[in-house]
Amino acid sequence: MTASVTIIGAGLGGLTLARVLYLHGIPATIYESEPSAEARTQGGQLDIHENNGQLALAAAGLTDQFRAIIHEGGAASRILDQRGTVLLDEPDDGTGGRPEVLRGDLRRILLDSLPDGTIEWGRKVSSAVSLDDGRHELTFDDGATVITGLLVGADGAWSKIRPLLSGSKPEYVGTVFIETYLHDVDERHPATADIVGDGAMYALAPGKGITAHREAGGVIHTYVQLNRPAEWIADIDFTEAATSIARVAAEFDGWAPELTALILAGETAPISRPIYALPNDHEWDRVPGVTLLGDAAHLMAPSGEGANLAMFDGAELGKAIATHPDNLEVALAGYESEMFSRSQSEAADADLVLGLCLGDRAPYSLVDFFTAAEPAHS
Repeated sequence: MTASVTIIGAGLGGLTLARVLYLHGIPATIYESEPSAEARTQGGQLDIHENNGQLALAAAGLTDQFRAIIHEGGAASRILDQRGTVLLDEPDDGTGGRPEVLRGDLRRILLDSLPDGTIEWGRKVSSAVSLDDGRHELTFDDGATVITGLLVGADGAWSKIRPLLSGSKPEYVGTVFIETYLHDVDERHPATADIVGDGAMYALAPGKGITAHREAGGVIHTYVQLNRPAEWIADIDFTEAATSIARVAAEFDGWAPELTALILAGETAPISRPIYALPNDHEWDRVPGVTLLGDAAHLMAPSGEGANLAMFDGAELGKAIATHPDNLEVALAGYESEMFSRSQSEAADADLVLGLCLGDRAPYSLVDFFTAAEPAHS
């Protein structure tokens, strides 16, 4: 093929796809709505799994760069109850099966691996329409248009490309995550730093939880989790930091102060992240000249797989295109068939994990899951 692949979205999945295509001599252009690579922070720590995310980085030729950004010791995990009692404490075993890296660092090595000019920043797609010959016309917010040969939607939960393939839309799952940060924790918040430990900490109870990750540089990144209706979220003005922090902390009245400090001592304005998902069985009939990857294709509840799946999608799609450069429909059909199967399995697992964290037996249900033991708690 000689035509460039058009990718919408410079997230981890779209970047991985562009990199794999580049290694195979296939040109690609990424259109990204953000004005630059530095336009916003890139979220927290990710555990990159050896069965998908690490395979994607290997296909992208970036294993050495990936190893250089690993947060050593960050794969430790502990589970607590609301009193701060440690129920499970697993140190980082150093095997590298699920090493932790910062999303921003991972995105940087992917960005640095692409030729200059691959990404057109500040190009937000407002609409996409089929031209009925396998091509598509994109219209950007500034009124400019582009005609595509092969179009890939890597543009996340609210994809502008998805409607070309599917009428499904994300729906709120009934859980909201509220994001906060603590800095210089060993000096300023030693009791909380101690209870969180070296890696991930899960303090859970039915319907609510406080999950925190120790990041490099003395940072603790917290996700408060609450099963609440959408109306509860809408009633809180999260731009009013003090008021919203107090409202969220009230949901954890009686919890250990070392845990509630992750909310009350938060040094950044809390960010509300309602959790949305596509149907677990989401798929579509083959539409010539267009496909999806990552959250655009299979948005699901957080389970540690989202970034891994997006990168794996990108790598698998890139390899499929390189294998069938003169028959893209064969490439896309094969890619989609395998992607549907793995994403549907992972979506069901994501629902299971959310239930283990916030269901009626939390936190003991998650302890049992980690230890693969028969239920031992009532």
